[in-house]
Amino acid sequence: MATTGLPNWPWTGAEADALPVAERLLIDSARAWAAAARQGQPALLAVRRLLATEDAMGAAEPLDALLRTLAQHPLTLGCPLCPRLVGEEPALLLAVACAQRGPRREALACLLRRLPPYQAYAATGASIALGCAFRRAGLRLGDPWSH
Repeated sequence: MATTGLPNWPWTGAEADALPVAERLLIDSARAWAAAARQGQPALLAVRRLLATEDAMGAAEPLDALLRTLAQHPLTLGCPLCPRLVGEEPALLLAVACAQRGPRREALACLLRRLPPYQAYAATGASIALGCAFRRAGLRLGDPWSH
C-alpha cells in the first residue's frame, strides 16, 4: 500500500476527547511516555499506570519498544492536555490499528515513511504486539479508513 499522496491521514487534527476509548488510551499513553521521557522520569512506569486503568498493562512494554524505536528520529507527540492530535500521533494510531486489524503490510508502509527498513520492521513487530495486548484487554482500535 502506498502511503504517499494520501490527501488526509486518518485522525489528522482529530479532537483527543472525541476519540474512542482504545484510541484515546493509546494516545494518552504515548503522551505520558513522551512527557516522562522529557522530564527524565521512567517512561515505562508512567505508561503502566495509565494502562492499568483499562487492565491493559500488558501493552506497556510493546508501546515502550515502539516509541523508543520511533524516537530514534525526531518524534512529535502532544502534551497530556493537547486538545487535538499533533505530529506523529495520527500515524501512530494508523500503524497500530493496521497492525491490530490485520493488514500488517499497511502498518509497515506507515512506519517506513518515518524509519529506515530495519527499524520499521522492528517497529512493526512492536505494533503487532501492542495491538494484540490491546485486544487481550478488550480494546479494539477502529477501522482507520472510516475516518
